[in-house]
Amino acid sequence: MKIRLLTLIGLAIGFALPTFAQQTNTPDPQLRQQIVALLQKFCNAWDNNDAAALAALYTKDAVFCGGEGSGPHYGREAIEKHFAEGMKQFHFSNHIATPDQYSPHAIGTAGNEVWALGEWSMTIQSKNGGSPMQIKGNWGDIFVRDGDGWKARMVVSNNAALPPESAKTK
Repeated sequence: MKIRLLTLIGLAIGFALPTFAQQTNTPDPQLRQQIVALLQKFCNAWDNNDAAALAALYTKDAVFCGGEGSGPHYGREAIEKHFAEGMKQFHFSNHIATPDQYSPHAIGTAGNEVWALGEWSMTIQSKNGGSPMQIKGNWGDIFVRDGDGWKARMVVSNNAALPPESAKTK
């Protein structure tokens, strides 16, 4: 009798643990929807080439680290200046930011901070002419609750598919 009971308990735990593990990897659907909505605001600001709107999506004390030789930039004003400089040289369009299937992840228990990972892509074109280029990369963000919405506190982004320097000059 004890062996059967232990076997049943073992089987129950064996089936339950993968379910619990799967649940911890599954983000809260409402929270994910809120972060996806924030990411859409980022995409819209990029597509509108609006550095001020883009910077407004960051906290005052945010940090942005992105691309080759880009950053870190500390504070919303420095981040806006960085984006404005880039937008003087390039036109940005078709920006897409997608969180991975397991994002976002809550930080702590208060529900006011999350981290998320994902991919991005966009088209850039030099304002000096030339053909449009499709670039893409990965991002990792820490978002904090700001009233009823969210803002980025820390963004780390890489340009995973920039063409080599030699390809840009040919």
